[in-house]
Order: sequence, then structure tokens, then C-alpha cells
Amino acid sequence: MNHSKNEQLMARKAAATPRGVGVMASFFAERADNAELWDVEGRRFLDFAGGIAVMNSGHGHPKVVKAIQEQLDRFTHTCYQVVPYESYIALAEKLNQLTPGTHAKKTALFSTGAEAIENAIKIARAHTKRSGVIAFSGAFHGRSLFAVALTGKVAPYKLGFGPFPPEIYHAPFPDAHTPLDEVKKAVHHLFKADIEPSRVAAIVFEPVQGEGGFNVIQTEAVRWLRQLCDEHGIVLIADEIQSGFGRTGTLFAMEQFLAQTGVVPDLMTIAKSLANGVPLSAVTGKAEIMDAPAPGGLGGTYAGNPLAIAAAHAVIDLMREEQLPQRGKKLGDQLKAELERLRKDEPRIADVRGLGAMVAVEFRRIDGSPDADFTKKVQAEALQRGLILLTCGVDGNVIRFLFPLTIPEAQFDEALGILREALKAAR
Repeated sequence: MNHSKNEQLMARKAAATPRGVGVMASFFAERADNAELWDVEGRRFLDFAGGIAVMNSGHGHPKVVKAIQEQLDRFTHTCYQVVPYESYIALAEKLNQLTPGTHAKKTALFSTGAEAIENAIKIARAHTKRSGVIAFSGAFHGRSLFAVALTGKVAPYKLGFGPFPPEIYHAPFPDAHTPLDEVKKAVHHLFKADIEPSRVAAIVFEPVQGEGGFNVIQTEAVRWLRQLCDEHGIVLIADEIQSGFGRTGTLFAMEQFLAQTGVVPDLMTIAKSLANGVPLSAVTGKAEIMDAPAPGGLGGTYAGNPLAIAAAHAVIDLMREEQLPQRGKKLGDQLKAELERLRKDEPRIADVRGLGAMVAVEFRRIDGSPDADFTKKVQAEALQRGLILLTCGVDGNVIRFLFPLTIPEAQFDEALGILREALKAAR
């Protein structure tokens, strides 16, 4: 029996790699260009997953490729902590300037989002001399042991991996469906029953939850978190790993909350589309807090790799030159309008939400229960027609849209057409 190239690769994958590395697609990538991706058998797909929010500037943007190639000719690695290089400092300066707030800031570079989160907690603990951390239900902060302990979703991220580090606590996330008073009561209950506030080092939140279902935090909740942290000397950490770099209509989602509330976080974690596919992350924050760890306390062999830094410089230029955050907002508004139209004919569409181009649609049955089965059907029908979509949400009943902000209008319209067909076919 002759097997296709994809089938052969799937058999090799099953034999050579562990089942714990879950894979969505049954095909293998050969090449990609902006919003398009082709598999090893030549089939074309529109990529609305973007490597999970990593390709905001599109696959293979010529300016990003050129920047990496130019750095490749100079050197690929020295380890910044052994022999430093100017591009690291220049990127830190840019992130200090671009992140919300005019206060003195400093930036440390790492490789992954999980590393950024772990180091943000280390920095907060060093600064406060405390150990407790509060996160939120539905949060996703990474897969390393401390980051996955902060994550507010058991399956598949926590299954079989405990016990987890101590003194991590969760409260309900104050999105549009959760009253803020309920969240306040839960946090004050934590302070009464589990840990006194004087032992809490940090509160970490996503302005828009990623894996949790693209839930947007209430504006008033951001103001309350800032007041709570100020009252008790707690470090406020905004995780912008998925929401950053133009996805929400501004370079960072916290810019919008700053405009509405005047609030800036103490620390921010940044990754994903920062270097558009090359592993790079950052912690940027108040200079006096960032300086808390002793020399040698922060770093990593690959942290701030020069190839990734070159890509990030190009991405920052692109965001400004091509006005990608603004374009993302325009496309996101179009997508939301289309989903609201589809909602009239599809009773399972329970909610359409998001900021800018960080848009999601939630499916529920007539009785109000989460409909993960229908969500998977829509995803499968879209994939069959050449559109790559990702699901998310604690109940797996949300589809999120992570198209490149550089996508041509014709391809965006094509994708919306496929989405309409997929919804119809899934009924």
C-alpha cells in the first residue's frame, strides 16, 4: 500500500516523538509566505494560527529575513553574559521606551514566554523578599513547572505533573462575565484563609487571556489590582506574551488600559511575536524592581540570542512603518462584524469578543453549556477547506483568530468565506 508523504511522516513522528507533544494538524509544513502555508504535498492553507500568535508580521517578511541574514554573517552566538553586544542594549532601550509608562525602566532578555514569566517572579521575589504569587483561573503562563503552576487550566497542562511549587493561589478572572465584587471577595478570602498580603510577592494577570479564551479583563479590575498592589507592596505583573506586538490594536494591550485608567504594571512579560518566529522574550519593568536580583541571578545561555534580537529590531520598525497595530484593529473589527452577522443564523454562537485583532468566538448549546464538540467540528471543517484555526478556553469551546496583521485583504476575505462554509457544514 502506498502511503502519502504526510502519512509517512505521521508514522515516523509516532515512532520517534512522545505522545505528550500534542500536534493539531495531520500534515507537515514545507514552506510559508505571509499568511499562506503549503504542506509537503503542495496543499495550500491560510494560516490563522500564526504559530500560536507568533507570526504577527507574517511568515518570512523580507525585512525580518534580511535582518537575520545580516546578523548571521556577523556572529550567531557569544552568550550575552560572556561577551555582550550592542544590539541587546539597543533592544532593551527600545522596549523601555515602547512599553506603557514614562518611569525609569530596564529590560532583561530571555528565550521563551515561560522563561520570561519565571524570571519576572524571581525578580518580584528578590525585590519584595516575599514568596507568594496570585494568578487567575483560565490563565496560561507557560509549561515550565512554576509557569504551569500559575496556569489556571488543568487538562492538558497540569495532568500528572504535580506536586507544584507552593504558595501559588488562584482567583476568578474579572472578565465581562465575572462580577468584580466576586473577584474582590475571592482575593480577600485568600488573604484571610491562605496567605497574608504581606507575604505576597506578585499578582500576575493577562490583559486579554490567551489560552483561557481571549477574555478581556475589566477596565475597573485593572484599576483595583493596581490599588491592591500599592496598598500591600505587591508587584503587579502584566503578561503580554500573547496580547503584545500589535495583536490588540496597540503595540501592547496595557496601552489601552493606561489611557482609560492611568495604570501601568510594575513588570511586563513579552515574547511570541516580538521576534516573529525566532525564540526571544523579555521582562521589562520599573528600574528599581528589575535591579533587585544580584549579578548572575538572571540570564540564560541563549537568552537574548543575537539572531532573534536582529529580528526583533526589524519587527519594531515594521510595526511602525506598516502601522500593523492599526491595521490589526481594522481587520479585527471586520471579523467581529462578520461573526455578529453569522450569529443571527447560528444559535450556538454565544459570544464574540476581543480587542483589536485578538478576536474569539464562543460556542454554547441551547441550554447554555459549553459546546466543545461543535467547536472541534468547525475547526475540522475549516481545516479541510484550507483554513488553520485554533481552539482555546477552559472548556475548549472557543475558536481564536490569529491571522498575520500583514495578511492581504483578498486572503482575509477568502478566509471569512471558508469560515462561513465551515460553520454551515458543522451544523
